[in-house]
Formats: sequence, C-alpha cells, structure tokens
Amino acid sequence: MNNTQTTIHYNKGKLSDTTLVNLYKRMLLPRLIEEKMLILLRQGKISKWFSGIGQEAISVGVTSALTNDEYILPMHRNLGVFTTRDIPLYRLFSQWQGKANGFTKGRDRSFHFGTQEYKIVGMISHLGPQLGIADGIALANKLRGDKNVCAVFTGDGGTSEGDFHEALNVASIWNLPVLFCIENNGYGLSTPTSEQYNCEHLADRGIGYGMESHIIDGNNILEVYTKLSELAESVRENPRPVLIEFKTFRMRGHEEASGTKYVPQELMDFWAVKDPLTNYADFLISENILSKSKIEEFTEEFKNQIQEHLDIAFAEDPISSTIENELEDVYKKDTPTNIQPNSTTENIRLIDAISQGLKQAMERDDSIVIMGQDVAEYGGVFKITEGFVEAFGKERVRNTPICESAIVSAAYGLSVNGMKAVMEMQFADFVSTGFNPIVNLLAKSHYRWNQQADVVVRMPCGAGVGAGPFHSQTNEAWFTKTPGLKVVYPAFPYDAKGLLTASINDPNPVLFFEHKALYRSKYQDVPTDYYTLSLGKASILKEGNDVTIISFGASVHWALDTLENVTVSADLIDLRSLQPLDTETIYNSVKKTGKVIIVQEDSLFGSISSDISSLIMENCFEYLDAPVKRVASIETPIPFAGNLEKEYLPKERFKEELLQLIAY
Repeated sequence: MNNTQTTIHYNKGKLSDTTLVNLYKRMLLPRLIEEKMLILLRQGKISKWFSGIGQEAISVGVTSALTNDEYILPMHRNLGVFTTRDIPLYRLFSQWQGKANGFTKGRDRSFHFGTQEYKIVGMISHLGPQLGIADGIALANKLRGDKNVCAVFTGDGGTSEGDFHEALNVASIWNLPVLFCIENNGYGLSTPTSEQYNCEHLADRGIGYGMESHIIDGNNILEVYTKLSELAESVRENPRPVLIEFKTFRMRGHEEASGTKYVPQELMDFWAVKDPLTNYADFLISENILSKSKIEEFTEEFKNQIQEHLDIAFAEDPISSTIENELEDVYKKDTPTNIQPNSTTENIRLIDAISQGLKQAMERDDSIVIMGQDVAEYGGVFKITEGFVEAFGKERVRNTPICESAIVSAAYGLSVNGMKAVMEMQFADFVSTGFNPIVNLLAKSHYRWNQQADVVVRMPCGAGVGAGPFHSQTNEAWFTKTPGLKVVYPAFPYDAKGLLTASINDPNPVLFFEHKALYRSKYQDVPTDYYTLSLGKASILKEGNDVTIISFGASVHWALDTLENVTVSADLIDLRSLQPLDTETIYNSVKKTGKVIIVQEDSLFGSISSDISSLIMENCFEYLDAPVKRVASIETPIPFAGNLEKEYLPKERFKEELLQLIAY
C-alpha cells in the first residue's frame, strides 16, 4: 500500500503483525542506545561514537533475514546487527568502555570486534579486508554444503578500495554464497559520492563481475527485510554472490567529532523526513498494528533496560592486565603433538620435501584448502602442487585470480569458519600487495578478539637465480617485526618437510619462506611418512669453540661451504625459525665461543640480524671477546645480471669477515 502519512512506501505483504512489531522494536532499541551514547559522549563518559542514526533499517533488516548461525560482518554504524543478535547490552557497553566484560579485553574499541558466539566478525579500520573474509567464510560454507549464507557490510567509501574489486571478483568466479551489502549513505567521511565514483549506482558494478545486483531503499525496513529474506533463501539453495546497494543517508558525522557542516542543509532536510523509525511507526499506527501508547511503553521499557545495563558496565572495574598476560595472548596457545619420523627415507630435493609434506598434511586433514595463482592443474610455477588436483580435487586446490589481498583475507575467513588455509604467494615479492591483511588482520586477530588465524602463507623467495628486483627478495624482516606472526625459514629438505607440517598444524598465522635457489639444488635423506618438527628450535650443524656463526636459508650453505675452506672451529647455528626465535641456543653458544658472526641474504639495515645482534649485546655482553659482526647483502635492490647479483650477495665477503673476526 502507499500510505499518505509517510514519505516511504510500505508493503507488508504476508508478514504477520508479530513480525511487523518485532522489526519496529529491533529498530527502536539501537536508536535509543545511540541517543543515550550521544549524551554520554558529551559527558565524557565514552571516548568516541560512530552514529548509525537513520540507517537502522539496513542493519536490522539484513540481520533479521539471516539465521543465527549465519555469519554477519558489520561496520562502524551497524549497531542494529549486534542488538538484533541479542548480545547482552552490558557487554556492548563494557566493550565501548574498554572493560573486561567486552569482547577485546580492552585492546580494541567500539565495533572493532568479533564474537563466534553470535557469529559476528567485526571490521578493522582498513575496511577492505572485511569483504575478503566474507569470501572465506562463504567458501567454507559451500565446501561443507551447509547451505548458509554470509552477509558483509561496506560503505560507499569502502567500495573505492581494491579489496572491494578483488573480493567481488573472487566471489563471482567461485559462486560463493555472499550478500555484499553497500550502505550508500552519501559520504565517505566528508567526501561526497560524486567524488568517489562516476557511475550512477554502485549496484551497476555488479554487471562487471557477472553478478546479480539490486538497489533497495535502505530506509524502508519492510523492503529491506522482505527482499533480503528472499535473497537469502535463494542463495542458500543456489549458492552465488549478490551485490546489494542500500540507498540511505548518514544523518550525523563520520564520527561525532567530525560534525556535518560539509553537508548542504537541504540534503539534511530531505533525508530527515525519510527517517526509517518515525516513518515506520506512523505506518504501523495507521494500520492499527501499533498504538502510540504501545510505542511509549516499548520506549520506556528499553530505556530502563539500557540504563540497567549501563549501570552494570559503569560499576565494572577498569580493566587491568600484566605484561605476561598481554604477551601470552598475542598467539593462540598450542601444545603440538610432535610426530616422530619413520626410519624409511629417500633422497629427495627440498622442493620434493615441501610438496610431500603438503600432500601428506592434506591427506590427514580434509579441512585444508590450498589457494594461489596457478596452483591447480599447472601445479604452481615451481610445480610443488603438481598432481594435487587429481588427488584432492579443485574444491581444495584452488586457482585464484591475481589478488593477493583478497586471498589472504579469504584464508582468514576459512579459519574463522573452522577450516585451514595454505596460500601460495607465487613469489615472496608479491606479498606487498597482500601486506595489509597479513599484518593488520592475521597478526592481530588472536590478541584483539581471541580468534585464531589458522593460515600458512608459503613464500618462495631469494636471489641467486637471476630473477631481478621483483622476484628475488628475502623479505622476512617485514614480518618478524610484526607481533602475532610466526616466520619459518628452512634450509634443508628434512627441515622443510617437518616444519611445514608443523606450521600447518599450528593455529597461528605462519609465513613459510622457501628459498628458490635451494629448491632443486639441495638433496637430503628425508623420511617417507608424515612427521613434524617443533617451531622455534634452531639446529646446531657444527660445533666448535672459536666462533658462533648464526644463519638461515641459503646463507647456511654459504657458511658450510666457507667452513670447508678455512681452519676455524665454529658453532654453526641454522635458526630455521625466526619467530619464535631460539634465543636459548644462541646465548648458550655465544657464552661458549665469545665471538659471533651473523650472515644473512637480506640487506643489513632493519633486518633480523640487527635484532639478534642487539639481543646478544644485551644478554651476553660480558661473554663477548669481540663486537658482534653482521654480514649481509648491500643496500640496493637485487640486480638481474649475474655478475651484479654475485656482487650484491654477501657469500664471497663472508669468508673475509669471518677471518677478521677470528683475528680480532
């Protein structure tokens, strides 16, 4: 019907009066909470607020259309998602005050949190990765055949990010059951939509992705709920992504401190009369479904409930912690069961050991999914996954578009939804285009809201093969700097297999570096069956008394070659894991020899050798007979020409530096 008392066209269709009233109550509660929060903000009792006033119909309508076991990924202004999922209000209030009854132990604010209990995955400030996470969650749903959909929110501003394109493209190619919900509210902070995109409707972008799309009046709760219910039911039966643009408006600032002075008054006036709550209330009254007195009763009931829960939150003590507790929560605790190797071995290359370990891990655990460019029929550019499609099928061995960021985020989404992901970066250099979700999503996940990121990113790396500046980096220091990541870097086939299987078993995100020059040049007797090695344990390859040599990756072999040609009694340590770092083995050796040289392939400044040197100086200074020596590549990008690359690498310089240290 077209009701003359409202500025919004409502059609209740076959919805029951109970449903109609419940939708109103679900919008009323977040509105009243927001009004209370604005008061508390002015009183200085909360620090920040992102208002969704005027947009309640979208959050409530979408959430009401989904079942409680279907994931929703909301944004700053989606309070209605949390309240419609019936999260106790005192827990929300505690979260916003940084208290223990919240969801992040005071480590993150406002809506930057998730909760498995309520199947909500909160956003990070970088916005874009949220969409890729939804892809991963939906992929797990599809692989298990559980007929669940996943809904993810973004704003009009967020659609300008590359992650938006990547996530929609992946979802379309893989037919993932995702509802991509764009709240087109007119502004990205202060930038109007006219300066963000040049198409008439954001929904038009669906054409480019081969994706079904819809435009919905985001202020019309019945249109939102009815259409989303239809779409959700359809997508459950016929998995596919759907792009939905909700036309609405942000009636308050990006956050309250921003204000709205940049918005023309006539635009504010136009949307003010389209308020989703007051219009819907008028409609229900005109239909004799609700009365003004009943609305007043609901309002009073909710206000009392809000105050009651605020009192609980305000009475809660400020959160406290210890350095030990904070450090312990960076990683998910894991007590691995180390599986010992069998006695039968075969002499294989490092690349074969990695392939064998990966294959045996997949045979043992059917929740593992491999993703990466060209990893399926082609077997990856290094052929590590050759034959895997025949063994495990294309559902578990998935070619991806060139979109590192979305695939890292999707890997995280698989973990959120109870699966494991092994992603292959075609070359470690390309990780820069997936850097954001690794360091801001995977690394911080467990610390922020106790959610493990069960992801391994394989990183073919290293020089010595004439591949030039974009295919030769050893960029491990980018990640050893980031709390929450583990970094593994084997130098031998035996270690590579056992450490890879252990990395896959570890519930934390692992960057697994594989040196390309070692792939086919290094052979070793490797146990034929599945086994694991402990992460964070260095290997002592040689023992001596004159000097401690610390190395990893290809530099281990440079050190071995050098020791064949000099008369030096050395402890040679292969770190194997850079994070966690086996400082006990390092310190014990240094205290024995009194001299230390660290050799690495990466350039020197800001590298892992710098940190190891500092640790030794701080913890073993009184045992040293000479300054700690570091040997590394020169401070340039990696050149292509063979003679230039040889000059770049420290292999030849290491012998000279070692002998100088011995003579000190």
